[in-house]
Amino acid sequence: MSAAEEVVARNKELIAEVLQAYPEKSAKRRAKHLSVQENGSSECAVKSNIKSLPGVMTIRGCAYAGSKGVVWGPIKDMLHISHGPVGCGQYSWSTRRNYYTGTTGVDAFGAMQITSDFQEKDIVFGGDKKLEKLIDELEVLFPLNKGLSIQSECPIGLIGDDIEAVSRKKSKQYANKPIVPVRCEGFRGVSQSLGHHIANDAIRDWVFDKADAKASTFEGTPYDVTIIGDYNIGGDAWSSRILLEEMGLRVIAQWSGDGSIAELENTPKAKLNVLHCYRSMNYISRHMEEKYGIPWEEYNFFGPTKIADSLRRIASHFDDSIKDNAEKVIAKYQPLMQAVIDKYQPRLQGKKVMLFVGGLRPRHVIGAYEDLGMEVVGTGYEFGHNDDYQRTAHDVKDGTLIYDDVTGFEFEKFVEGIKPDLVASGVKEKYVFQKMGYPFRQMHSWDYSGPYHGFDGFAIFARDMDMAINSPVWSLTKTPW
Repeated sequence: MSAAEEVVARNKELIAEVLQAYPEKSAKRRAKHLSVQENGSSECAVKSNIKSLPGVMTIRGCAYAGSKGVVWGPIKDMLHISHGPVGCGQYSWSTRRNYYTGTTGVDAFGAMQITSDFQEKDIVFGGDKKLEKLIDELEVLFPLNKGLSIQSECPIGLIGDDIEAVSRKKSKQYANKPIVPVRCEGFRGVSQSLGHHIANDAIRDWVFDKADAKASTFEGTPYDVTIIGDYNIGGDAWSSRILLEEMGLRVIAQWSGDGSIAELENTPKAKLNVLHCYRSMNYISRHMEEKYGIPWEEYNFFGPTKIADSLRRIASHFDDSIKDNAEKVIAKYQPLMQAVIDKYQPRLQGKKVMLFVGGLRPRHVIGAYEDLGMEVVGTGYEFGHNDDYQRTAHDVKDGTLIYDDVTGFEFEKFVEGIKPDLVASGVKEKYVFQKMGYPFRQMHSWDYSGPYHGFDGFAIFARDMDMAINSPVWSLTKTPW
């Protein structure tokens, strides 16, 4: 038996051992979500996008989180109303470090929390009038806002508030200002993924369709592109934009990180949409391809290998001057990247990583770890779909443990069984694994670091992974067991 076959067999035994803790029916259901990559398969054979098993700890978010926290919330010059009880809005108050330019509370509102603060009487009598009054107050308090979104929480869908009628009425009252109702009640769908889809549909119906009817003074060029699905965590979109502009492309919109409503309206005028977070924004990208004939290209700006590949694929949509510029940009940064690798690879070579994140990271960051000589031994998505796992299959090696919507219990047991050198996951898991004595990096918001995208970001990524794994603290502390 080869070494790879031994790893496959060992991980299959680990899955079987973990499943023994469940009742028979639950074990049968969870077994469909757990697998081991083998025989160079082009597909990860796991079930996904299915309702979480009742009674276990899921790490997923809800549809409201997908819309407000991901797609709409980072749009900086709009006010985003959490329509419902205060709890959901309070929880979403602290942003995912979606950096933006502007003065908070004056012409930028990304880090603000606005809620209609539903009470029991609002559940009984409805909240439409309260919502109208809230919009009127916001127009007085924040006169420089360029629009509003109404993010509906669970009670809104249950009692039947007509947020669409309120939006149309108030938009007309305020000179056709964009007011976008988003039916993202948390109970919809099986995870926050449906919230992404609902938010994309709201952009289609309430931004694009209305912008099509407006007279436009936009002057295009043959090199206009948009950055879609980059939320500018720690400045990621800025470090990505630098490379596209160095290639000679003109970025006419980036969203939703550091994005504006005007940029959303200009997006259908692009020659190419470059898509970073496939899971959250592929819906609107496909719509623009079908309606406006705009092609889209998924890209990966984690680590020099994937960056170079992505730059070349983006350049392939343009003329030879852009293709030549792409090669110049790659050549320009190659010495910097080699210096980073020479510095950190000796300290990280052979280190094993287990990933569990939402969005794109369970596959996109694999290449960056491999550029540093590290090995990804387990990966999975909180709310991935089948096409996410198909894409992942091309990036993982035989023996890699694959887990969809992994439960808290399963993840702990997998880490105990495989004993990786680093766990890279979300804030909900961070302190569990640190207390177990495992180095950890928070890969939703870069653990208050970043950016990680782009050539400059790779240097920060490498430093942070080295800092986590090789910190002397791990030799000075022991877990209770």
